[in-house]
Amino acid sequence: MTAVDHYLRAGTLQLAALPPLALYVHLPWCLRKCPYCDFNSHAAAAGEFPQQRYLEALRADLEAALPLVWGRPVVSVFIGGGTPSLFAPDAIARLISDIRALLPLEPAAEITLEANPGTFERERFAAYRAAGVTRLSIGVQSFDDAALARIGRVHDAAQAHAAVAEARRAFETWNLDLMYALPGQGMAALAADLDAALAYAPPHLSIYHLTIEANTAFALDPPPLPDDDLASEMLDLIAARTAAAGLERYEVSAFARRGHRCRHNLNYWAFGDYLGIGAGAHGKLSFPHRVLRQVRWREPAAYLREALAGRAVSNEHEVARRDLAFEYLLGALRLRGGFELAEFRARTGLPHSALEPALAQALQRGLLERDGDTLRPTPLGYDFLSDLQSLFLPAAA
Repeated sequence: MTAVDHYLRAGTLQLAALPPLALYVHLPWCLRKCPYCDFNSHAAAAGEFPQQRYLEALRADLEAALPLVWGRPVVSVFIGGGTPSLFAPDAIARLISDIRALLPLEPAAEITLEANPGTFERERFAAYRAAGVTRLSIGVQSFDDAALARIGRVHDAAQAHAAVAEARRAFETWNLDLMYALPGQGMAALAADLDAALAYAPPHLSIYHLTIEANTAFALDPPPLPDDDLASEMLDLIAARTAAAGLERYEVSAFARRGHRCRHNLNYWAFGDYLGIGAGAHGKLSFPHRVLRQVRWREPAAYLREALAGRAVSNEHEVARRDLAFEYLLGALRLRGGFELAEFRARTGLPHSALEPALAQALQRGLLERDGDTLRPTPLGYDFLSDLQSLFLPAAA
């Protein structure tokens, strides 16, 4: 029995059709690890890393994964990190060329590259556009020098402004990342950051609450952060200011103008499939009778060795039937528009009854509202999203 036959064997699920497929590519190096970051990122010693060998490993990883996704069109590509903009434009061009040679990308496939103002050089972003990138996501986080220093960013406000101005010149669609509830931040400082960001009329804005994650430098030495009440007031200000600027909040942390939503992330949130390649990359793949999750080797050195030998996957598991509803709703409930019951059944293979009695409880508590076949979080449900999601946790075995 081949690996593909193993995944295609009979099982407890019955998926009538497979969901859209995306590709995530992880480039793990950065100039310096930020103290709040719990991603799989690694500081490049003296700015050096094995760029060409890593590209070879990515191609080998993708070639080995092809039998699992054979013939399926790819709707989007997301090149994340780390700091992918450490890779030269010609390296990104080679990566995209390899992807196009091996996978059937849809003609209008979205190709996103994450970039950091600390790696910004004039014309570099335009070179990424020429390499085939269609959407740039810039990790600004703040336009305030003191705030940037407090959260350990390698760039300053002047570099942030220059990078955003260049992205605006080179790309029709681009994203600006901001963080709020930063150490020592007050409402006036947040308002100034929003003024600076919105002055560029970004087509897409992602805004994240700074949280202290385990296994980070901030976890060992936590900075003073705004309390929950102040953070809530900050979010209210963000919602009001973005709406006034013509940006629609279509997901908990994502705001966009019409036609500029991130298609790649929408596929994640709607329980679509994604093949993940690169050090530590995660993936989710559906088959007619099961849903599979994969993880690649985390450490870059181990990933290089194993991927080049055709063994990039470090571990994988089939998602248990009892966990599928919760995994689906973790993403779907983040969407302002919610989800349709028919889509829930199509993506999970489960009947609507799998959502009961938690669904009835969410409706009764005013956390969800129903409009025919559509279920969406209420404003209260959005404010207490973790509480809403937790209602659907599977009962202990």
